[in-house]
Amino acid sequence: MALQQEEALAMASGRRRKSKEDSKAAPQHDGLAGKRRLPSNADDVQRVQKRPRLHQEPRKVRQRIERPGIPAPTRTSAFVVPDRPSPPYREDDKEGHFVYELGDNLTSRYKILSKMGEGTFGRVLECWDRKNKDYVAIKIVRNVQKYRDAAMIELEVLNTLEKNDAAGQYHCVSLLEWFDYRGHVCMAFERLGLSLYDFLRRSGYLPFHVSLVRSFGQQLLESVAYLHDLELIHTDLKPENILLVSLEHSKQAGSRSSSRSLPENSDIKVIDFGSATFKDQYHSSIVSTRHYRAPEVILGLGWSFPCDIWSVGCILVELTTGDALFQTHENLEHLAMMETVLGRIPESMAAAANENARRYFTHRRDRWQLDWPGGASSRRSVRSVARLAPLKSLLGKQSDKSLRHYLDALVDLLKRMLEYDPDKRITAREALRHDFFRVEPALPAVDLRASVSDELTEHAPEKEPSISHAEPANAAVVGLCTSGKPGSSQATEPEGASKPGSGVSSTVQEEL
Repeated sequence: MALQQEEALAMASGRRRKSKEDSKAAPQHDGLAGKRRLPSNADDVQRVQKRPRLHQEPRKVRQRIERPGIPAPTRTSAFVVPDRPSPPYREDDKEGHFVYELGDNLTSRYKILSKMGEGTFGRVLECWDRKNKDYVAIKIVRNVQKYRDAAMIELEVLNTLEKNDAAGQYHCVSLLEWFDYRGHVCMAFERLGLSLYDFLRRSGYLPFHVSLVRSFGQQLLESVAYLHDLELIHTDLKPENILLVSLEHSKQAGSRSSSRSLPENSDIKVIDFGSATFKDQYHSSIVSTRHYRAPEVILGLGWSFPCDIWSVGCILVELTTGDALFQTHENLEHLAMMETVLGRIPESMAAAANENARRYFTHRRDRWQLDWPGGASSRRSVRSVARLAPLKSLLGKQSDKSLRHYLDALVDLLKRMLEYDPDKRITAREALRHDFFRVEPALPAVDLRASVSDELTEHAPEKEPSISHAEPANAAVVGLCTSGKPGSSQATEPEGASKPGSGVSSTVQEEL
C-alpha cells in the first residue's frame, strides 16, 4: 500500500507542463478557521426508490475508520485496443484544460462522446468504456499543480468512502478508477442521471411530491451521517450535487399549467467530494455555495459537521417549494433573509462574529441587532427580503398539496436543522429518527407515476450512441454532472452522425 501511495503521489507531481496559472503561488490562507467559543450568555439563547424506505435507519459505521490514502492509479497500458490509438499530442489551452475533439480516444480504452460540464477544476466528459462496454463520466483535471494536488485529496476521500462502504449503501458516487493522461489526473465515475436541480428545472420548478421529498431527504441524511461517522464534512451540499441513479423519468399532469416530471426510481447519490474535508484537516474560512451556507460561516465563527446539516435543511425547503430558500449574493442580505424566515440571530453569535462580519450589526445599549434595512445596498435588496415569510407560512403557500398532512412535522424538523447555533443544531442521525420520516398519516396510496412517458427518455440503443456536440449551458462550476441512458452490455462501439445532446446539466455559478 505504501508503494502504491508513493506511486500515486509521484504521478500527481510529475509530467506536467508549465502554464501561466501553474507558475502562480498557491493561495495563501489566513490561518486556521477554528471554532470560537461563544460568550457566556450563549446558554440564554433560545435553544422513492419505487417505494421510499422511510423506517430503516442504516447501521452506524464501525468504530474503526479506515483511512486508506490515495488509491493506486490504473496503468494506461493495462487495456490496449491496437486499432484505437490516442490522437496526436495537443498542447493544453492557456488555462491548463485538456484539449480534445469529440470522437477522440482517451487512451485506447475510452472514446469521448460528449462534454458534460466544465468548472474551475477541469472538465467532465461522457465516454464509452470499451473494456466494460458501458458509459462512464470522466473528470479531467486541469494540468496545473494546485488542481492536481486537490485531485489527490479528492481521491483520498473517495477511497475512504469506498473502503468503509463495500456494499454501497450510503448513497455516494462510485469512483471506478483513475489514471494520469498527458499530465492530467483523470477520474472515471459511474454515469448517473439528472441532478435534483436539473430535475426541478425540467419540471418548471414545480415542488416535489412529499413522498419524494421524504425519500430524497432520508437518503441524503443517511449519506451525511455516514460522512460524519468517517469524520468527513462535505461542505458543498446542494441540489446540483445530488444525482438520481435512474435515467428514466415520466410526466404526470400537474395541477398547474405545466406537467411534472417524475423519476422512475427515487434512489440518489451524492457527488463532488472535491471540497470534502476531514475533521483534523485545515478548514478554509469560506465553504459552501452561497444559497446553502450556514450562518456560522458567514459570521466567521468557524465550522464543522453542523454546516452540512444547515445545507440539507436548505435543500429540503427547495425540494418542497421549488425555489431556493435564500436567493442572495451578499452577506447582509443573506442574514436579513435568515431573520425573516427563522427569527432573530442570537446576540451571542453577533457578539462573537469576526471583525469583518460584525459590521453587519449595530451595537447599542449592550444589544446587538442586524443593521437592516438601514445597511441594505439597494431598494431591490430590501424588496427581496420583504418577499420572504416565516418558515411555516412559506412552506404552506408554495408546497405541493401532498405536504399538508406532514407540514407540522417538516417545519419542526427544518427548525432543528436551521438552528442558528451550530452546537444546538440537530445531527444527521437525530434527524433520521424524526417523525417526518417515521410517522405515516392514514392516507390513501398515491401512484406518482404517469402512464404517459416523457419524450426526453430514450430506450437503450442497440448500438452505442453517436457522439454529441452539445455544450452545457452556464457550466461555470461543475462537480460531476451526468445524464443520459446507460448502455446495454451488448452494445457496440458508437459510430456515425451525431445527434442532439442528451445530457447537458446546467449549473449555478458559485458566488463566494
